[in-house]
Amino acid sequence: MEQTLTARQASVNALNYFEEFKKTDSKILNKLEGQDRQQANEYVQGILRRRSYLDFLISRYSAVAVDEMNLQFKNILRIGLYDLLFMDGTPDYAAVNEAVELAKTMGGSRSGDLMNAILRRVQRDMPNMPRPDFEDRNKLIATTFSHPEWLVKRWVARFGEREAFKLMQHNNQNPSYYLRMNGLKTNDQNFRLRLSKADIDFEESNWLPGYYKVSTLQKIRSKGWFQKGFAQVQDIAAGFAPIILNPQPGEDVYDLCAAPGTKTIMLCDLMNNQGSILAVDISAERISMIAENVTNYGAEIVKVQRADITSERFKLVDAVLLDAPCTGTGVLSKRADLRWRRSEKDLEEFSSQQDELLDAAANMVKRGGRLVYSTCSIEPEENMERIRKFLETYDNFELENLEDYLPEEVLADDGKSYQTLPHVHKCDGHFGVLLRRKV
Repeated sequence: MEQTLTARQASVNALNYFEEFKKTDSKILNKLEGQDRQQANEYVQGILRRRSYLDFLISRYSAVAVDEMNLQFKNILRIGLYDLLFMDGTPDYAAVNEAVELAKTMGGSRSGDLMNAILRRVQRDMPNMPRPDFEDRNKLIATTFSHPEWLVKRWVARFGEREAFKLMQHNNQNPSYYLRMNGLKTNDQNFRLRLSKADIDFEESNWLPGYYKVSTLQKIRSKGWFQKGFAQVQDIAAGFAPIILNPQPGEDVYDLCAAPGTKTIMLCDLMNNQGSILAVDISAERISMIAENVTNYGAEIVKVQRADITSERFKLVDAVLLDAPCTGTGVLSKRADLRWRRSEKDLEEFSSQQDELLDAAANMVKRGGRLVYSTCSIEPEENMERIRKFLETYDNFELENLEDYLPEEVLADDGKSYQTLPHVHKCDGHFGVLLRRKV
């Protein structure tokens, strides 16, 4: 008989996989259902958000150095510490006992004894936990807020310490999520009624119609609403790019780097399922995600194509959306893994790739047509600096004003770009511009 995987065991497996391959694997947690899946996701994302601080504590309470510690034991210990310090629903005794039993099960009795000794010492000191005390200011901040030192240095220089602290604190909080109601399958009145009947607390956005802020996705998943196409998870800031593209019924539109297809579906909704949309992505695996989502959400005018847009030719169309690959520094609350996967070198590499993609996208836009460039980054090198460089080369494009589309608080002073900051706007960090090709 196959042994049932617990939330903690699945979390250890997921954390081990991340440490080994420097990426997450959703299939590990997808083996769980309901509350177990939610709990495991909380462990994995929460520990990745607090990893530097947790490892600092391990270094203070363990005779074995963090870097020399057995990987599986280390991740069980991280879970025990996270349970003790950050999981309000777990009693202290249960946090210790669960970690000890897990260490015994996965590593033997000696592992269990060592786990018990470390966590008992931490438990005794909980009213007065040690704080990072490094002389190097960047290392001190990076350890306290569990962000990489290169990013801390950038943000402190750009925002100042106080604002940088607020940004990092926001990134370490459990995120809330936005649902975008799919107008192809339902309407606002019926969707609000569904939320109320399901006893799901929600807050309707006053920025864009059809967006609802919720604190959990578990009930929505259990209702099967995503498979039925009633709503999709999409941050309010991610909706800005389709909005400023303003696709019209009957137009021909490209959605480039389109996976997993949430913007594609929104474009289709805005076009009332009239016209044509080509959703393009280079990844075969991610293309299948777009195809599945397009089917579930009833986006009938969408065709899906796997292609490298920098090397293949496309016909000219009315409107092109390029949501470019980026470092993702605007979504570190939801994608805590990214902070440990990115480097300053990545920033340079993404910037170069973004230039290539912008160049390709520009050559798909007919005269008088529109091009939207967007990212989920808050780094200037990936955002306005790319657009300035683009406009130096392409004098047949010009920036459009966005004041008719978006709230003033997210716009630049000249109204020709938007940038959200997580700690300021209480949503993901996104950037975007609308470029029009001159007639």
